[in-house]
Amino acid sequence: MKVKLVVISLAVVGLVACNQDAGKVVPKDVTLDTDAQKLSYAMGMDVGKSLKNLDADVDADAFSAAVRDVLSDTTPKLVEEVAANIKQTFFRKKQAEDMAKRKNAAADNKAKGVAFLAENAKKDGVKVTDSGLQYEVITMGDGVKPKAENTVKVHYKGTTIDGVEFDSSYSRGQPISFPLNGVIKGWTEGVALMPVGSKFRFFIPSELAYGERGAGAKIGPNSTLIFEVELLAIEK
Repeated sequence: MKVKLVVISLAVVGLVACNQDAGKVVPKDVTLDTDAQKLSYAMGMDVGKSLKNLDADVDADAFSAAVRDVLSDTTPKLVEEVAANIKQTFFRKKQAEDMAKRKNAAADNKAKGVAFLAENAKKDGVKVTDSGLQYEVITMGDGVKPKAENTVKVHYKGTTIDGVEFDSSYSRGQPISFPLNGVIKGWTEGVALMPVGSKFRFFIPSELAYGERGAGAKIGPNSTLIFEVELLAIEK
């Protein structure tokens, strides 16, 4: 039991147990001289990240006390059923809050996208297809145009309408290849308009992009997206 206490209590007490200084959480200093201390700290990092991602109001003293009670076989201050209900209530409330936030974000993003596209369509050089896809030609190549069933090789950069870059093959220093019918609708339609050697800028409505589901942390629900795409080749 003593070894177990050293391994886990160091992580929890050393990393999480805190002093209160002007309302701020100040971690106590710990040393990482032994393998047990290093492992404990590594495990504590995982616990800390999980709690931070939950965005929960965690009381460090209560948290560390619960860990000590469990590890030392002291009777916990909460019975299992009560503890389970408290956690269940918290997660249900958080899920409802997250859903409400996402719904509001979806409506806000949709409105911003519609307004942006309406103004963007008035700009010189911007063309609008029947689907609502907008594009402008940066460089017009003289190669053949791909079909939906083709695999294409491209360089690209993607941003939100606010200018936040969320993906770029240029940044990675390597173009990518993919079946043209295996990507978002805006890409399938837009890249098919490009002769090889071209570079276009696409303004893609949310319904032709990732829709209400969004994609990752940077592409919210109902986001209108901007892509600069350079068609390098059609692969056999």
